[in-house]
Amino acid sequence: MSLHIPFDNSYARLPDRFFARQGAAPATAPELLAFNAGLARELGIGFDEDPDALAAAFSGVALPDGAEPLAQAYAGHQFGGFSPKLGDGRALLLGEVLAPNGTRYDIQLKGSGRTPFSRNGDGKAWLGPVLREYVVSEAMHALGVPTTRALAAVATGDSVMRQAMLPGAVLTRVARSHLRIGTFQYFAVRNDIDALRTLTDYAIQRHYPQAKGPTGLLQSVIDAQVKLIPQWMALGFIHGVMNTDNSTISGETIDYGPCAFMDDYHPHKVFSSIDQQGRYAFSNQMHIVIWNLAQLASALVALAPEAEQDAVVEDYTQRIHAMPEALDAEWLRLLGRKVGIADARPEDKAMIDKLLDLMAHDGADFTNTFRALAEGTARDQFTNREAFDEWHAEWQKRTASEEDPQSLMASVNPVYIPRNHRIEQMIEAAVEGDLAPFKRLMKVLATPFTPQDGAEDLTHPPTDDEVVHRTFCGT
Repeated sequence: MSLHIPFDNSYARLPDRFFARQGAAPATAPELLAFNAGLARELGIGFDEDPDALAAAFSGVALPDGAEPLAQAYAGHQFGGFSPKLGDGRALLLGEVLAPNGTRYDIQLKGSGRTPFSRNGDGKAWLGPVLREYVVSEAMHALGVPTTRALAAVATGDSVMRQAMLPGAVLTRVARSHLRIGTFQYFAVRNDIDALRTLTDYAIQRHYPQAKGPTGLLQSVIDAQVKLIPQWMALGFIHGVMNTDNSTISGETIDYGPCAFMDDYHPHKVFSSIDQQGRYAFSNQMHIVIWNLAQLASALVALAPEAEQDAVVEDYTQRIHAMPEALDAEWLRLLGRKVGIADARPEDKAMIDKLLDLMAHDGADFTNTFRALAEGTARDQFTNREAFDEWHAEWQKRTASEEDPQSLMASVNPVYIPRNHRIEQMIEAAVEGDLAPFKRLMKVLATPFTPQDGAEDLTHPPTDDEVVHRTFCGT
């Protein structure tokens, strides 16, 4: 046995218009770069430590028994403009597994070649974005954020053309599913009510069996996303491309293209090279998730009987309009914990906002400031120390009644994040054949809340010549 994946492929049993069956493009010389053995065991995958066999399987050259590769169909709003036909243009769903814990997971190849949804793209991925997604998605998992995960990274031995000829690679991604808001939009815009109903029933059965009909599904997705987006922001994370085709029904983070973690804090920070208007800036992310969920609600309205649609629209509108308050409450809860308050109250918001304002004014490092607050050294993060001292006195008075604010802060404020300049340095080294920086990042980021000997440099913000101003999608 080189590799045994116990496939149980429910999506492949849906009607043909949900996907296009498609094989992977050949890889000239597949080479295994990374394999997540711990995740494989969690999924119930049997494997031998045979890098050639794993490389062949996870490049698409020799698919495992039971795989039914297909490209999923979906639509989506991209930067506010609607595209009625997107779909997996460079990814193939190999199939699904029922893990020993009873949870169903997708296993998907990303960068495996052209599909009927590729449009003018080549369907390939180059090494940089593959390793970025591997590192960042696994870091997000270690940070406790719902996310897709990385099972393997394989170099193909082929080159792909981007700004130049670059080494090709394939990522194997694991997700609770790849159902997106855009999947529902795909059938709604075609007025394919039968398919929309089938998709809704499938999503409920797979993710939210307690949900009652489309309304229950909508509320369940709202609840999941209301938890997710403030978690991103509490870590200084900017997704960079929150299109509806990148918003999952499961509430997982998906598609680490032009994503970034902030170094110096500013609420309007943008990194994505394709976000010219700042639509997906840090502070806009909670507004955008509301907009995205409104698109899901609009798609689901079509499932209501005609005589009931006005009432359903009113109900869905109220649910969407309730999101800002829920998001603000979750944001306050998480930020409260970051400053040592176990159960923040509305009156704590002004104090927390004042700290964020001080950080923005001084360009204080987001991650290091909150961690230093737990360690008693936060004053060093500020240039206007008198203003910080004034805030600090107010904070000490508020947290005096908390049971153990330092321990709480240490448990939620990471020491390490995948900083943009370290990611870029890792990619540059990997292109030259040196995977040591990649492996080091993976090791340190696996335990992000624990200080580690010899890793102090990974806490440092970038020097002026290391600052990453723009991040890029891999297409």
